[in-house]
Amino acid sequence: MFNTFISKIKEAFAASEIDEDFYEELEEAFILSDVSVKTTTKIIDRLRAQIEAYNVKSTDRAYDLLHESLVEILSYNNNSSIKHTEALSGLRVILVVGVNGVGKTTSIAKLANYYKNLGKSVVLAAGDTFRAAAVEQLQAWGERIGVNVVAHQMGADPAAVVFDGIKSALAKNADYLIIDTAGRLHNKHNLMEELKKINRVISRELSRPADDIFLVLDATTGQNALTQAYEFKDSVGVTGLIITKLDGTAKGGNVVSIAAEIPVEIAYIGIGEGVGDLAAFDARKFAKELFS
Repeated sequence: MFNTFISKIKEAFAASEIDEDFYEELEEAFILSDVSVKTTTKIIDRLRAQIEAYNVKSTDRAYDLLHESLVEILSYNNNSSIKHTEALSGLRVILVVGVNGVGKTTSIAKLANYYKNLGKSVVLAAGDTFRAAAVEQLQAWGERIGVNVVAHQMGADPAAVVFDGIKSALAKNADYLIIDTAGRLHNKHNLMEELKKINRVISRELSRPADDIFLVLDATTGQNALTQAYEFKDSVGVTGLIITKLDGTAKGGNVVSIAAEIPVEIAYIGIGEGVGDLAAFDARKFAKELFS
C-alpha cells in the first residue's frame, strides 16, 4: 500500500553502520514520504536517543525500535472512545465536515454502511445545500445502500434540513443521524455560524449538541491534509478524523504527522473505493502496513 514510504526507509536502513549519514538519509526518507519536518525531527531525535541508550549497533535492531516508535505515535490519541459509541443505545448525531474534493460525501455513505453492517439503523441528512449536486449525490448513495436520506432543495437552510433529519431519525428510532455539511473553509466565519446554527437546532431538539464532529481528510494531499486538520480543529472543534484514499497514491507519512501533531482521534480510514472499504483505525495494523 505504501511503497514510497517503505522503499525509502529501507534505503536508509541498508547502511552498514549507524552514523550521521544514516540519520540524514532517514530524515530525508520521512520528509519525502509526507511526514512533516516537525514530526520527522521528533522521530529521529527519539530514535537517536534510544540507539544511544541501548548501545544499538545493528540497523536491524534500530529498524525494530523505529517501528515500535511509530506504533506509539499513531496510538497517541487513538483511545477508541469514538468506536465505543458503536455499542451505545439511543440516537447518536454526527456532523461531517471537510473541504470539497476530499471524499466527504462518499465517506458519509461508507460510514452509514459501516454502522448498518453493525446492525445499526442510520438516517442521513443532506446538509450540504451549498455545493451543486451534493444533495443528489448523497441521495444516490442512500438509495444504493438502503439508507433514508432527508433532503431539501439546493440553497435551502442546512439547519432546516437538520431539523427534519432529527425528526425523521427519532420517528424511525434510528441509532445514527449523520449530517453532511458544506465543504468550505475559505470563509471560517460563515462556516462557524452555520455549524453553530445546526448545533442550536440539535441542542434544542435533543438537549445536547452533536455527539461527534468528524473531519474528512484526503491522504493523497500530503501536508495540505495536516494544514486542514489544524484549521478545522481550531475552527469547529473536531472530535474525530476520517482519512480517505489510502489505497491510492498516498505515501502514508501525513497520517503519522496528523497522529503526532493533532490531538484528535483518527477514527476511520478509507481503504478503497467500494462502499464497504471503510475500517476503524488500528494503529498497530497501520504501522505494520507502513513497514510491510
